[in-house]
Amino acid sequence: KGRGKHPRASGGRCDRLKGEAMRLDKFLKVSRIIKRRTVANEACDGGRVTVNGKVARASYDVKVGDVIALHFGERVLAVEVLDVSETAGKSEASLLYREVNAQ
Repeated sequence: KGRGKHPRASGGRCDRLKGEAMRLDKFLKVSRIIKRRTVANEACDGGRVTVNGKVARASYDVKVGDVIALHFGERVLAVEVLDVSETAGKSEASLLYREVNAQ
């Protein structure tokens, strides 16, 4: 009873998120903003990553239009998400985001 109603019951994500969102730590790795997913995860856990002005966890679902800011010491790198893709080669990685002025 009830099989297929829960988003995880089919072994995948909810249809409304399919192709439109990705975990924050995975996006940071796929876009090559951070080289390793574990490092991206640690940055999120350490509170050094904000999305739309709020501290975000690694499990946050990144969507097109989100502004991600990474705080490394005195430097802040802010990027706007232009596309969410499960995979991206070196040449395509920079097309997933654009740098914006940090607020």
